[in-house]
Amino acid sequence: MSKIIFKDLNIEHICKPRLKNSYISVHDESKIILKTPKVSQYFIENLLLEKEKWIRKQLHKLSQNIPQKINIEDELLLFGEIYSIDIDEAIYLRKKLQRMRKNSQENILKCYDDFYKYCSREYLTPRVEFFAKKMDLKFSDLKFRKMRSRWGSCSNTRTITLNCELMKVKKELIDYVIVHELAHLVHMNHSKDFHSLVENYLPSSKALRRELRGVSLPSL
Repeated sequence: MSKIIFKDLNIEHICKPRLKNSYISVHDESKIILKTPKVSQYFIENLLLEKEKWIRKQLHKLSQNIPQKINIEDELLLFGEIYSIDIDEAIYLRKKLQRMRKNSQENILKCYDDFYKYCSREYLTPRVEFFAKKMDLKFSDLKFRKMRSRWGSCSNTRTITLNCELMKVKKELIDYVIVHELAHLVHMNHSKDFHSLVENYLPSSKALRRELRGVSLPSL
């Protein structure tokens, strides 16, 4: 990790050669983090110039203690962080928005819901398959839908359903929900044996469970 001074902004730069794209996020206490693959200083300076207005807008919200909200058609919440909508991961969303026949808030929100469902299929499917193999468990079907009151479910027919809203929380919490639902293939309850099974594959499951209970998703 290195420090970058951009005008009056202090930015933490994390270089990860395996990354395909670059990301900027703004956190509590006005912490700005830039994650990139191996890129030139020229690339970084241009990226910061391009995103400066957005960064300062996020800093202003934090300084005013304004509750986090996603500005539709401008931002998105992904894996617990708010990003500008022009990141590469939002190509599907941008295309949906561009194809709208009527530019209404209802249609825009539907585009976001479609985007999170698309992301769920792309990201959650391999994660479920990974943990199912690791836990030596088999499920009959995997479904994704937006749910209001639960992060996931496991039916008696061994069908696992995951909430598309999971794409808005941290990856560690996503893994917890996946392991939790897979464990229900063995124990259809929340007994001591059930929690032991979850903890066997996620030693920090208790802390993750507490954190997930406190998650309040920003509204669009």
